[in-house]
Amino acid sequence: MKTRILSGLIMTPLLIVVVLGGKVLALACFAIGIMGVREFYNGFKSLNMKPSYSVAYISTIALYAINLLIGGSDWYMLWFFGSILLSLLYLFKIEERNLEDAMATITGIVYVVFFSFHVALVEQTAEYSILVWLIFLTAFGTDVMAYFTGYAFGKHKLCPTISPKKTIEGAIGGTLGSVILCGVFGHFFAPDVFIHCMVIGVLGGIVSQFGDLTASIFKRKMGIKDYGNLIPGHGGILDRFDSVLFTAPIIYYYITLVL
Repeated sequence: MKTRILSGLIMTPLLIVVVLGGKVLALACFAIGIMGVREFYNGFKSLNMKPSYSVAYISTIALYAINLLIGGSDWYMLWFFGSILLSLLYLFKIEERNLEDAMATITGIVYVVFFSFHVALVEQTAEYSILVWLIFLTAFGTDVMAYFTGYAFGKHKLCPTISPKKTIEGAIGGTLGSVILCGVFGHFFAPDVFIHCMVIGVLGGIVSQFGDLTASIFKRKMGIKDYGNLIPGHGGILDRFDSVLFTAPIIYYYITLVL
């Protein structure tokens, strides 16, 4: 527990990046995408699968170049097409590569690179850019509250075959923690959308736990404990940001479709 708390405190200065926002935040998201997809692909080594690192790197560079230089939904659709096309062309060395290599390549690009990209998109939503904080409040707040609630009151297993230590009580406590944190944030920093902050707290609290469980499924299938060892007590980049990969898109689409 002590290692987990200390590692969490070490991560705190990274929030400065969110305060700075703009290109600094986009650059940080780019770095997370590059490091995260590398960790993700490394996990497939134990399964004798060979996703294309090069295709993922090219795709990541192209995505952020479009965002910073051009923008527009049509360009993002072109990016999707190009990324999938390159992943499939990767199979043309048919003697060396299998179908699952292309599928793993596509999965990493969408799951890690594209999902994390939504952090930058939320920050770029003009009048609602301040809600970028809700991404981290829901993700990290849910994780911390679920951990301590489960530790104190957990008795009933949530998904024992996926993550044996997670409990139903912890999941409920994590969601409530997310709602409280988002509500406090909305009250002081976004009073005009206070109710929406509360709703996002519920959605984010639930979805962030799906993100955590999804990462656990990948790791179980890959036969690894952590994606990496970059952050003591937390593993790699993906071990720390697995929940963010799910909360960022849900908050972005809530803003664009509801607000």
